Amino acid sequence: MRMLVFGQTGQVASELQRFTGITALGRDEADLNDADACIARVREASADVVINAAAYTAVDSAESDAAQAYRVNAETVGSIARVAAERGLPFLHISTDYVFDGTGERPWREVDKTAPLSVYGSSKLSGEGAVQAAGGCHAILRTSWVISAHGKNFVKTMLRLGAERKVIRVVADQTGAPTCARDIAATLVEMARQLRNDPSKAGIYHYSGAPDITWAGFAREIFRQADLDCRVEDIPSAAYPTVAKRPANSRLDCGKIEMVFGVTRPDWRVGLSDILTDLKVS
Repeated sequence: MRMLVFGQTGQVASELQRFTGITALGRDEADLNDADACIARVREASADVVINAAAYTAVDSAESDAAQAYRVNAETVGSIARVAAERGLPFLHISTDYVFDGTGERPWREVDKTAPLSVYGSSKLSGEGAVQAAGGCHAILRTSWVISAHGKNFVKTMLRLGAERKVIRVVADQTGAPTCARDIAATLVEMARQLRNDPSKAGIYHYSGAPDITWAGFAREIFRQADLDCRVEDIPSAAYPTVAKRPANSRLDCGKIEMVFGVTRPDWRVGLSDILTDLKVS
């Protein structure tokens, strides 16, 4: 199976390149700020599937840079999806828990009402709509708290701060689940394989690691596995203000993807151990 991937150096894109049959496009070949370039890559590609693993992910910056966030996360994504539909190619797209407002404590289902709190969340929701409107075979994978040995993420930040400090204050009233980019990549490949054989499986799916935990609890597990002597002090979100509001409840109900694709939630603690090993090697 030949897969054309938008994205090359991001967390999921980096992990996708572990698989055979991948052609990963960097910004020099297909910048999502340039829809025409992206359209051309899809039209000329010898591919069986198209996967979008690129996005504008600077959540706080998006509040003052809405035009670019919408261009990258919605407008160009829609253009790519339309060309994939014209060519009859399944299109897989990564979305986010930020499409929800984070109220309540129940895990979010795919059919729940969306209500983004931020420009980033709104732009990603618009991207979902554009993919659906394209009319082709597609799968939108909403995930949360992505981690890996690549790029910038919470694990790397905690490792740096944990090595510098004896105590660190971390938000304890936001709950979700870390999701390893390696697991997301493997899930996308499996979904792509099944979609080619059964387009009726198209739709929106949730996928995250297990178990659910707070950011503070996640930090403690990072320090435990990394053997760092750093104590975590729980704080409320109000004590750590950010430009963009984050959802308090990022739990995702992943029952649908298990039922349709046979994909179960991976234990992120195992994935974290692998990430720490990769970082030691690098």
